[in-house]
Amino acid sequence: MLKRLIPSVLLLLLALVLSLPVLALLASWGLFDAAAREVLTEMARSVLPDYAMTSLVLCLSVGLGVALVGVVTAGAVTLFDFPGRRLAEWALLLPLAMPAYVVAYAYTDFLQFSGPLQTAVRESFGLRGRVFPEVRNTAGAVWVFTFSLYPYVYLLARTALTERAAQLMEAARLLGAPLSRRVREIALPLARPAVAAGVALALMETLADYGVSSYFGIQTFTAGIYKAWLAMDMPLAAAQLATVLLALVAALLWLERRSQRRLRFATLRGQRAGSAEAQPRRLAGARVALAWLVCGLPILFGFVLPVAFMLRPLLGGWEALPWSSFVHWAGNSLRLGVISAVAATGLALVLAFALRSRPAPLTRGVVQLVGLGYAVPGAVIVVGLLLPVGWVQAAHPDSGVGYWVTATALGIVWAYLVRFTAVALQSVQSGYARVPASLDDSARMLGTTGFALARRVHAPLLRRSTLAAALLVFVDVMKELPATLVLRPFDSDTLAVVAYQLARDERLGEAALPALSLVLVGLVPVVLLSRALRMPGKAS
Repeated sequence: MLKRLIPSVLLLLLALVLSLPVLALLASWGLFDAAAREVLTEMARSVLPDYAMTSLVLCLSVGLGVALVGVVTAGAVTLFDFPGRRLAEWALLLPLAMPAYVVAYAYTDFLQFSGPLQTAVRESFGLRGRVFPEVRNTAGAVWVFTFSLYPYVYLLARTALTERAAQLMEAARLLGAPLSRRVREIALPLARPAVAAGVALALMETLADYGVSSYFGIQTFTAGIYKAWLAMDMPLAAAQLATVLLALVAALLWLERRSQRRLRFATLRGQRAGSAEAQPRRLAGARVALAWLVCGLPILFGFVLPVAFMLRPLLGGWEALPWSSFVHWAGNSLRLGVISAVAATGLALVLAFALRSRPAPLTRGVVQLVGLGYAVPGAVIVVGLLLPVGWVQAAHPDSGVGYWVTATALGIVWAYLVRFTAVALQSVQSGYARVPASLDDSARMLGTTGFALARRVHAPLLRRSTLAAALLVFVDVMKELPATLVLRPFDSDTLAVVAYQLARDERLGEAALPALSLVLVGLVPVVLLSRALRMPGKAS
């Protein structure tokens, strides 16, 4: 009995540790005091309507933008064949390597009043005032988010269209339906669940962002949370704002899960139908140029131009760059990334093995709870983590809890595990899905059980999935900004934090070095993803 009880207790403790930030935010409602109520009431009269309206406008505009760009590009490379299609298939994933705040820095540096473009135009035409409108506003943020996040919609819509769109559109063509009608009545309805799921993921990233909104001076909910916590010194008020943001993210997560279920249902039906894959329609003449334009503009705006804009100041001030400091920043990023990747992957392996060995309701519940962590914004995790630390510190001033969480790497690694264990868990579970259960039965018949089964049978088969999980967590930790900005120990600046601080101080030339380093790190999973999605037999 005790032997069965210990794993259950350990799973509950793990669930408590990884869900503490969310539980603390919910518990804050029971500790709501008069001062916090007064602050929130004043904020509701003054700034909260602006936060809500700005966030709403931003989400609606970004949702429309990523849906349009993602669907058009996915349809172009899936339904049609043209020279360069295979190149476009993986190049359209490149903006995934660009953190949104890096894209914002790049466009600001090039298009601002003192930037090279406006300076050249003024000198050429003898102008004095501003030539182009200001970039650092809501419209500029919509541009940045749209071309940074459209790959979410592109990936899911491309997968959905690949399954059945070509066959059904070929059948409709044989029945005499024109191309416009085939796209409108077959391709778009088929991709609708995938588009909804991709838009939900993009909006979760938009709501969780702090770098772009802070740098552009946009008053979103995330910026309001940090303002209530740091500027007003009202943790409870910040917690209430964080719960509002958490509710919005939960609604988007529900929409994404619902759309994914519909997407899987459509895919399974398509697989049962079973027919030879129809070839995409071959384009010629002006339509080839249109396809190049449709696929090339998102790549240009989301990756090529931002990289070029950052390379210009980097190469121009190469000798003055702080190389010694860069080594220190990179070392901090690598250290935190490696520690978090190893810890998150280890937790994911334990959870996935427990679910496979004993799929009880408790185990499934813990795995689902941990799987929600990636949807929780970094700002929410920070508030939810520091809130109980403040409670403990107030009750027991000599406990030292505040020191261990805020002055060491413990707090920041904890926040990373809350958010990114879900990433590792998804990769490990996908690896377990390819390991037949009959291997476990055979091993048990030969006397191999428990962790020996995981070590001797599962570990060799899960090597690639485990490495992929560690790599994905490592890259996400390197790019994470909100949690790192608040929880990092003294003198432990990372590449993401330094890039943000230098850009905020208008030292964009110096910010280019850490920013481009993050882009290079982000290219690794993009290359792996493009190789995994490459399908044999497709025409180029």
